[in-house]
Parts: sequence; C-alpha cells; structure tokens
Amino acid sequence: MSNILSVIGAKGYQDKEYGDSKDALERHGHTVTTASTADIAHGKFGGTFEVDTLLNEVNPDDYAAILFVGGQGCFPYFDDPVAHGLAQAFYGSGKVTAAICAASAILANAGVLKGKKATCWEGVAEILTAKGADYTGKDVERDGLIVTATGPATAAQFGEMIHKALTGI
Repeated sequence: MSNILSVIGAKGYQDKEYGDSKDALERHGHTVTTASTADIAHGKFGGTFEVDTLLNEVNPDDYAAILFVGGQGCFPYFDDPVAHGLAQAFYGSGKVTAAICAASAILANAGVLKGKKATCWEGVAEILTAKGADYTGKDVERDGLIVTATGPATAAQFGEMIHKALTGI
C-alpha cells in the first residue's frame, strides 16, 4: 500500500489522534512515517515517540499522503512556513492532505481549505471560516483529497477515511 507521513508536534501532540489514526492506516497495509521538529516528540498524555524524520527534511515525493495530528503541539505549525509548504506541496500534487482537531488550522492557514468542506476542533473553527473553508462540524469530513476530523474520538474513523481517499473508495 502507500507510505503516509504523519506530522506530530514536538511537545503536546495528541496521543490518541496519533495512535488511532496510525493503527487504522497500518491495519490496511499502509506504512506510516512520523515527522516532527525534534528527534523525540512528547505527547500530551505522556507518550514519547522517536520520530522517523525531521519536518524540514521531508521530501513530499516519498509519500502518498500527509496528515497533521492535533493537540497543543500542533499550534507552532499554525504559522510555520515548512508545515505550510508541505501542505501546499501535497495538495498541489493531487495527494491526500489531512488534519485532525486543531491541526485543521494548519491546512486553513496554508490556503488549501479555501472553498472546501472541512471540520476541526470547534476552538479553531473561526480560523477555518476566516480562510474560506466551509466548516461543517461533522466528526469526519472528506472533500476530494482533503480529509479533516474533530478530535480524539474520531481518530480511528479519520484514519479509515484517509485510507478510502487513498484507494478511491
């Protein structure tokens, strides 16, 4: 299957969003590569993860999809030019571009949600609408190759929807 890039914050990524989406994708045979801005990332609930690659070393050509994980750890990516560049590169190349919870604001700020149906943690919904997204508030939303979700409770469903987007289901 496909190689997928999961981007987590260096401090405070949402453990369940990361783990459940990764598990769902791996159950379908996808390989999930994890990136962050530090070699070791620390989750909001105590998880630690030695990342596979640093964010600034990612080559979008190596992956079929990108997903940004929420939690307070994603906030530094809201205005990060590297994160925005990756979102734009994946979306511009016709690849699945996804985010869960607050991380949907990264996609909005990168300009890839303009005119797209999207969802997120309600605390950043105003960012999505201000950047031209059609905020739906659904648990998981798919608009073409854009996949977004609301938070930890929807993380497995989010991973399933990314799989469907990758396989054209």
